[in-house]
Amino acid sequence: MTTNLCALDWRKSKRCDQSACVEVAATDAEVLMRNSNDPDGATLALDLAVFRAFIADVKDGRFDPPEDV
Repeated sequence: MTTNLCALDWRKSKRCDQSACVEVAATDAEVLMRNSNDPDGATLALDLAVFRAFIADVKDGRFDPPEDV
């Protein structure tokens, strides 16, 4: 099945105050991500379970830089 990317509801974080942000859109089966500066460029598709695990890891600080940096 092919998804019409233009028809999706693309959103970016309310904290995004620059034009260089990640945009996300959800379908029934996956979450799509793209660069807001290049909406016609590459799109990353993640399974819903993988995306939820990624968000949980972000919230848990797994990707935070070490404090000594």
